[in-house]
Amino acid sequence: MKEQTAQVRWERRTQRPLLALAVLFAVAYAVPIVISPTSRSLTDACTAVEWVVWGAFAVDYLVRLVLAEDRRRFVRRHWLDLCAVALPLIQPLRLLRLVSTLLLVQRRARMASQIRLTTYVAGAVVGLLMFGSLAVLSVERESPDGNIRTLGDAVWWSFTTMTTVGYGDHAPTTGLGRMIAVGLMLSGIALLGVVTANIAAWFIARFEKDDVEERRQTEAIRLLTDEVRALRAEIAALQEQSVRQ
Repeated sequence: MKEQTAQVRWERRTQRPLLALAVLFAVAYAVPIVISPTSRSLTDACTAVEWVVWGAFAVDYLVRLVLAEDRRRFVRRHWLDLCAVALPLIQPLRLLRLVSTLLLVQRRARMASQIRLTTYVAGAVVGLLMFGSLAVLSVERESPDGNIRTLGDAVWWSFTTMTTVGYGDHAPTTGLGRMIAVGLMLSGIALLGVVTANIAAWFIARFEKDDVEERRQTEAIRLLTDEVRALRAEIAALQEQSVRQ
């Protein structure tokens, strides 16, 4: 029980620092793509920051594993965290560091009870648009047959892809670019489903609340009617008794 308490305490203390590191990762990831071409020293510095942030999330996973009361159960419940930690080690691609860090940020952010669904969805949309645009621009800009050359093209493509509109004016031509497109499509469908379900749940809850209020008022009217009938019967009985006397 003490180890479990220590795990929860660790998660609460490290949540904000890790999210701040995630913002730093976003800056380090975006700078070499937006500012192109960049100097070798700036590129190396941004790469070092990305690895440091990923390392911080990896250390966080290991610490939570050590503090867990049942480590096997922890691994089974947090298998996605483990995959995200191990993903960049399989092949040191920059895109893998992006995917793994996004997964780890998502898993840690879900532990925050104060983050409401609307805020979470809005943040997910902005994050996917930003990172999807940067990722596809980084792999498509140098492609001979590519037509996504600027950040504006990449943002427009990401928006149309996430909303599953797909005008076709911009499209990825590389394998990695198409993988990013598939991820954005699935993410957009999932987020749209979450928003739709949230709106439907709000309407249902509202209708149920109105229905409960209507039933309460109906019951109050029925009780009042019964009381009036009883009072009338009592008055009639008293009048009949007075007539007989």
